[in-house]
Amino acid sequence: MNRIQVIFTIDTENLPSNFADIIKEEQEVVAKWKEQGFLDHLFLREKRNGAVLIFKDVTEEKVKELMSTLPLYKLKISVEYLHLIKQF
Repeated sequence: MNRIQVIFTIDTENLPSNFADIIKEEQEVVAKWKEQGFLDHLFLREKRNGAVLIFKDVTEEKVKELMSTLPLYKLKISVEYLHLIKQF
């Protein structure tokens, strides 16, 4: 089964005052993706400046569409998309 890994980095130097609210919205969105079967894994980055998401059974086009709907997407510095092949 193929996967797409997304490395998502946000600008932690310029967080808005409602950042806590944005995080709650973000959690709701990714929980829905997990429930719908799009999202396989979500890892927070140790420096708290983003996340690594692993999607399954979707195209890169769909992943880009999904990522653009994230509440934190407006704060992005970079987004990298890597195609992976799961071995085990």
